[in-house]
Order: sequence, then C-alpha cells, then structure tokens
Amino acid sequence: MTDNKIAVLTSMGGGGAQMPMGSIMTYQARRDPSAPAVTIGGRTTTRGELEAGANRRARALQALGVEQDQFVTIALPNSLEFYETALAVWKLGAVPNHVSSRLPAAELDGIIDIVRPAVVVGVEPERARGYQSRPVGWTPDPLLSADPLPDAVARHWKASTSGGSTGRPKVIVDNHPSTWSPTSPMTGQVLDDTALNPGPLYHNAPFSISLVTILTGGHVVDMGKFDALEALRLIEKHRIGYAYMVPTMMHRIWRLPPEQRNAFDLSSLRTLVHMAAPCPPWLKEAWIDWLGPEVIWESYGGTENIGSTVIKGTEWLTHRGSVGRATRGELLILGPDRQPLPAGEIGEVCFRRAADAPKPYHYLGVESSEDTVETIGDLGWVDDEGYLYLADRRTDLIISGGANIYAAEVEAAIDSHPDVLSSIVIGLPDDDLGKRVHAIVQCIPGDAAAGEGELREHLAGRLARYKLPRSFEFVQEALRDDAGKARRSALAAERSDG
Repeated sequence: MTDNKIAVLTSMGGGGAQMPMGSIMTYQARRDPSAPAVTIGGRTTTRGELEAGANRRARALQALGVEQDQFVTIALPNSLEFYETALAVWKLGAVPNHVSSRLPAAELDGIIDIVRPAVVVGVEPERARGYQSRPVGWTPDPLLSADPLPDAVARHWKASTSGGSTGRPKVIVDNHPSTWSPTSPMTGQVLDDTALNPGPLYHNAPFSISLVTILTGGHVVDMGKFDALEALRLIEKHRIGYAYMVPTMMHRIWRLPPEQRNAFDLSSLRTLVHMAAPCPPWLKEAWIDWLGPEVIWESYGGTENIGSTVIKGTEWLTHRGSVGRATRGELLILGPDRQPLPAGEIGEVCFRRAADAPKPYHYLGVESSEDTVETIGDLGWVDDEGYLYLADRRTDLIISGGANIYAAEVEAAIDSHPDVLSSIVIGLPDDDLGKRVHAIVQCIPGDAAAGEGELREHLAGRLARYKLPRSFEFVQEALRDDAGKARRSALAAERSDG
C-alpha cells in the first residue's frame, strides 16, 4: 500500500463525485442487493435488506415530524437498528446525534436540552422529558414503503459527543454536509472491503469508519461488544481485510495465552489502524513483530477534525514512539507564550488551518474558538523530520514536588507487566508534594496476580524514582470502556482527600 492511498480519516469522500449519504445506500443496493452489508449478533444483512429497512425507518421518522437539518439523537447500542436509523436520518436530510445508550439520566438530559432533537431513538418516553422518543426495539410499520426517498443533504453530516477525561460531554457538530463519494474509502481501506468494528458506535471513529465502509460498498462485521478471543475468530471467519482498534483492545488481545492468540489465521488482515489513545511503544512493537510493520497503522487527531497525523509501521520502526507527520493542518508545538517551540521541546500540540479554509466544526452548548490555531489538548514534541511524539494530555499532567509527571508514561510502564490488564494514573492532593501519583490497576483474575511489591519492583527499572506511584489501588472492574476512554477527573474526585 503506497502513502498516497492512505487518506485522512475525515477526508470527506476524497476526490470522487459526491452523493447524498442516504442516496449512496440506494446506489450500493442497486449495484448488488445480495452483497453483505452488516453482520452483527451472528446475522448478516444484505445491502438490499439494509436499504429497505432504512427507507421504512426514514418514513416512520418523517411521520414523527423529522425535517431537513433537524437533529435526531440515536441512543442505541450497536445493532442493525442503529445502522438503519443512521442511514434513515441521512435519507431525510437530517443530522444523526449519536450518543451512548448507557448515559446517566443527567448526561442524556444535558445533551438533548442542547441539541433539541426532533426525535430521540433508543429511549423510553419517561426518559425523554417531553421530547418525542422511540424505545430500543422500535419497529416501523412493515406496510410503509421500502422504495427510495428523494435525494436530501443535511448541512451537517454528524453531531458527536465527547466527554474525554473531563466529565460532561460536549456536542461537536461537523460542518461538512452529509455527502460522500462512494468510490472513496477511508484510511487504509479499499472499495467493497470487509471491516471489523469492535468499538461502540456512539464514538466518532467507530461510527465514521463503519458507516463509510458500508457507503463504499463494504461489509461491516460489528462485534456489538468487544471480546479479545472473539475478535480473532471473526477476523479468520470473515476474512477481515481492515480493522480499527484502540490500544486497550490490542492490550487485551496481547494478554491472551500465546497458544490462543496464534491459533487463528489472520493472513487476510491487510490494515489495522489504531487511534483514540496513546499506544505504549512496547505494545505497538509486539503487534508489529506479530503481524508485520506493513499492517499496523496509527492515526492521531480529534473529532473536531482540526488536524491529524498518520504513521505506518515501517516508518514507526525508525521513529519509535511517534504518531506520525501531519496529513491535515499545519502542525505546531507552542510554548506558554503561544510561540512555536523548536524541535525536541515539549509544548502544546496545535494545528493551524489556512486562513481561507472553512472551520471544520462548531460546538453546541459551549463557545467555539474562531482562531485558526487550535489544540486537541495534548502535550508533545516534534523531531527534526516533523514527526510528532505525544507526552500526555494537558489535563493529565501531574505536577508533583515541582516535577512534571506524564500519566501516560507511568501507565505504559505498569501495563507492560504481564499480569496487568489496564491501569489509570491520577494525581491526588498531597500537603507536601502538591500532588502524589496514584495508580489504579486492574490485573488478570486469580490469586497469583501481581501485587504492589511485584509491581514496584517491575517499575523500578523502567521509571525514574520521582515518577513511581506513591500508592496503588487494585480493582476488578474494567477501567476503560471499549473505546479506550476513561473518566480521569471522576476517578480523581472519588479518591480526593479534600
């Protein structure tokens, strides 16, 4: 695969002729109605079946009053119903606002009060607080027509939510209209590809990748919920060519016994792209050794689409730890005075768009910056060749005794222990140091799992003394969701001494 075939994740259809997203499904169904479109829960739905279901749902939503450019909040778990609903919303020229089906009431209330959707799908009426809603499992009248609808294009193709590590979600509206080219697949994909989606569709990357896979003639094998062994089984069974993962998933697969991990034929896997969280270098190197450097790719960016970088495994081997060079936007590392820093110095990672380039997003509920230079909120540095290396998120930096400690570095060292499934490192108040480093660790089940003493010994040879956690906490529950996200501020608040 050559460099020029690797498109930025949000390239918005590349150079092919743009079509309304809802109408592309009609086009793909007419090309080959019997071709597989979505497999989930052991059932495969063809393009023709998906098109018919989406058209009926579109007419059912239309009867509920959904109109051009209105929002429809989709609070469904990964399911055929989710895919049909997203396509149905585009067919009406409306905007899908995809959110978690497990949002606490207060968070859901906050989102729908900001978005003010025409309909909330996946929510019981008593939870919708006066907004029209339809629950999970809602089935449109089978007598509704399954014929195509007239072409319609929404002003915005999606409205995502992002809580990140800071708590309350914000709504990020993509300013590109709901059009795409059916001949322009995403990062590392080919036309009519078979792709594995192991992530929740309420997150931006799984949503974008999965729906565009379908729009470019592909077949999405959706896991519903990630399981390490099942992921390998599905890659072998469906001859998956493309997969998206986050480092948490890669870590869970790598912790499988070698005899299980190596029991599957993964030779069909042409591209595995990871993103959404820092990948520890030891873990990435292990995957490169396992599947080959030409298979492993990494993309760095944000839902706001202000800029991005991409790196292939062959490049990474000569730039260990890098997340690549800019493929969208001008990459800048800025100091506290907002002036560019030279190569090798850590500062705020920013991207600058051209003065005449349209702003790629806007927020609902909070003010959006109009500056042409913006940041995703990470700290990092670049080398002399322009390759970016991340240090940590600005909000995750722990200043302890006057020293800067990057949580991601400590977590990577902890996670390298073979008994560790996941870890989160936070700063807790300390009268002497200001903040002390506290590690929350999830180990493999069983009495033989590593304890504090063994972990301290493991870390002693990997971290400077001042970076070592002052305290450890062992938990059984997963610390990150299937998209690799964690609510650090909530974890810290729950454990704060004051």
